[in-house]
Amino acid sequence: MDSIKEIWGSRNLRLYSSTTTWAIVLWVASVSGAGAETCIAPARPFVPSDPKSVQEYRDLIQRDFESYIQDTQEHFRCLDDERARAFEEAREVSGEYGAFLDRVTQ
Repeated sequence: MDSIKEIWGSRNLRLYSSTTTWAIVLWVASVSGAGAETCIAPARPFVPSDPKSVQEYRDLIQRDFESYIQDTQEHFRCLDDERARAFEEAREVSGEYGAFLDRVTQ
């Protein structure tokens, strides 16, 4: 590790470590599947192009739209929860990586 300090200098090493930390945090946040919740978007409601079918199935189509709106709201809540979980995990991993760097550069 002394050779890295000689090449980068202690101030530049901290900058390098900080940049590396954020790169790893972003990578972990994007690929981490452990403990991640799967938020599946609802399927769009189908509306037939035939006006006769629209009239015949209008109650069913209306229920599909109402379900879609409700399911979309749940989907957004799921995404918000997953984002918060992933951000907290990334913060923890970043801290762990900082502690790791402190140990290996001493």
